[in-house]
Amino acid sequence: MRRQLNITEGIFPMPVLMVATYNEDGSVNVMNAAWGTMQERDTVALNLTESHKTVKNIKARGAFTVSIADAAHVVEADYFGVESGNHTADKFKNSGLTASRSEAVDAPVINEFPLCLECRFIEYQNNDFGCGVIGKVVRVTADESVMEGDKLNMSLVNAIAFDPYTHGYYKVTDRIGEAFKDGLKLKK
Repeated sequence: MRRQLNITEGIFPMPVLMVATYNEDGSVNVMNAAWGTMQERDTVALNLTESHKTVKNIKARGAFTVSIADAAHVVEADYFGVESGNHTADKFKNSGLTASRSEAVDAPVINEFPLCLECRFIEYQNNDFGCGVIGKVVRVTADESVMEGDKLNMSLVNAIAFDPYTHGYYKVTDRIGEAFKDGLKLKK
């Protein structure tokens, strides 16, 4: 038997994405965004309203980075979601994290998050079906700690996911199958 639930952002897991920009004064701003995805191999879509300080920064600078939040920094990641850059100027400084300037775009890379997509702003969309930032991924970097030789090991990233039903965070760690291969066992 199935039970009816309240309508919410009901896709699980939802990524916990750290969207980083520079403020007008060059300081770092980061927000937690669970509503984000890839539209194409090199195009990011983030469902963000224009009231976010981050969106204002993206439009002004023409760039942003998207880092995958990890279990080791769940407190900082959540802080970036509960504190607004519109109200707290030194929000990033309060987190205790550090940043480096991207080599590809005018945006910061948060050093402590192991995987980062560096993006050029393409456009802001706003219509009856949603709103958001569209960006072109121009560079992807990963910390050496999540690499095995020349390959990224997602298990080492220790990514976290957001649960919209209970507002929890969960680790996404173990590889359990081979995409585009395991299903071939059922092919007749």
